[in-house]
Amino acid sequence: MSFGIFDTAASGMHAQRVKMDVISSNIANINTTRNPDGTPGIYQKKNVTFETIYNDKVGFEAPSVPYGEYRAVYSPEYNDMFLRGGVFYDQRDISQGVKVSSVESSSQPYKVIYDPSHPDANEEGFVTLPNVNVVEEMVDMVQASKAYEANATVAETIKAMMTSAIRI
Repeated sequence: MSFGIFDTAASGMHAQRVKMDVISSNIANINTTRNPDGTPGIYQKKNVTFETIYNDKVGFEAPSVPYGEYRAVYSPEYNDMFLRGGVFYDQRDISQGVKVSSVESSSQPYKVIYDPSHPDANEEGFVTLPNVNVVEEMVDMVQASKAYEANATVAETIKAMMTSAIRI
């Protein structure tokens, strides 16, 4: 029995949790014009980048399709999976989940507003604020939350299917 689907769902949940943490940080710092030590500095929006995890080697024979007309076979000689019926695909295209490849600062320009009463305003009264758009962040948060929920549903569904199969 393979538990790979749980690993795939868990990797998706972890990646989305990291994304939600970064989005929360972006929203929390939407008006930050100073570093934690009090020195002038503007928070930069962070973006999360995901990367697909691919299996290096399948190493097993997949079950036959109905009536035994075709058979999926792993060939160590070619390091690929193929169907004996002539259909061919590269086994490296089998995804095993997702991982966070980077959390980088955004290259979008900072926002500049006129607020001469602000303690960090320049001589003309303009304040430079982080390049965070709360509407975009909320849309991203909803998307990440739904993706997290979808991965959790996959794990719960597989768990229920395994429990039902054990009862048979």
